[in-house]
Amino acid sequence: MSTPQINLQALTQSHWQAEELGNAQAVVGFVQLLMNDHNFDAVIARFGEDQYKQHNRTMADGIGGVIKTLKDFVKLAPEFSYDVKRMFVDGEQVIIHSHATLKAKHRGDDTKGMNIIDTWTVREGRLVEHWDAIQPLDMSMRLYNLFMGGKINNANGVF
Repeated sequence: MSTPQINLQALTQSHWQAEELGNAQAVVGFVQLLMNDHNFDAVIARFGEDQYKQHNRTMADGIGGVIKTLKDFVKLAPEFSYDVKRMFVDGEQVIIHSHATLKAKHRGDDTKGMNIIDTWTVREGRLVEHWDAIQPLDMSMRLYNLFMGGKINNANGVF
């Protein structure tokens, strides 16, 4: 099984300033290591345990909260991956629009997995805040979100 790779060059826009490109690189590095490589030690090594305000209510604050959630998730779905379709950058704000799938055979099939939009605030190369919006694309993901989406692990609110 090959690990999907995010092609930052294909996502880069010519109007981005140097700071915006750096912020995009930070987000792509984070998403690649976390969502595609599942290399949690490398995420900690690169991004540390910085303050990270999480607005996905099912995850605890901090990079550690994201890692705990993903570690548990990839035990259930070891082929889980993100195919980043679009990236938008405006100063400190970085938005990616992705197709997340649980199985390698579902990559590229837009009737499977999840449509996810993630937004980060990035300051000085550090991810400091995250929001997301998730749309399950098939019945199994709708059921998963129904049963697993209820526990609130932070008090930050979704906005």
